[in-house]
Amino acid sequence: MALWSCAATLTAILAGSAAPAHAQEDWTKRDAWQRPDEVLNALKVKAGSVVADVGAGSGYFTFHLAARVGSQGKVYAEDVRSDVLEEVRTRAAQEKLSQVKIVQGTENDPKLPADSLDAVLVMNAYHEFLEYDAMMQGLLHALKPGGLLAIIDAEAKPGEPRSNYQQRHRLPKEIALEDAARNGFHFLRELPGFTNENGGRTYYFLLFEKPAQSK
Repeated sequence: MALWSCAATLTAILAGSAAPAHAQEDWTKRDAWQRPDEVLNALKVKAGSVVADVGAGSGYFTFHLAARVGSQGKVYAEDVRSDVLEEVRTRAAQEKLSQVKIVQGTENDPKLPADSLDAVLVMNAYHEFLEYDAMMQGLLHALKPGGLLAIIDAEAKPGEPRSNYQQRHRLPKEIALEDAARNGFHFLRELPGFTNENGGRTYYFLLFEKPAQSK
């Protein structure tokens, strides 16, 4: 399988970016441990792909995805917070990235178009889902048959009430696996995770598929 790299395109985007210098520095540091090209390769994101960054926050992965899919693709930057989405909207407009589409979801609906996405990325946000079954169903319905879902989240030992994990902004992978299976996803594999030495957190990387015949 060919490996698609967005590094050169993203470097050009950042070079002309109006984003604050400290934000660019933070993102450069994150590249070192997050290995974004590996994440996008696992999701088979390429030029022309239609993808979603769910829980997009300030848009770190949104702009990596935008560089990869190019002007012929689409990146839905989804979040429940209007303030962070406005930051993404402003930057995308300044950099003339028409492939970036802003979507303000709700706690029980990501508001993504049905049967239209090649891949969905949920990076360090799944633990925040309060209406997790409804959100999983929303992601399932948004993916095309055979579409991929990646959940990357901070590791935790199982055995505690779910609310405890939400307060600590982490979630056992066992819970994510159970949620995905219950809502019709097929688990493909666990990929090498990530360790943020500065933040002291280790993240697992789970990859799922929407079956050809889903619920």
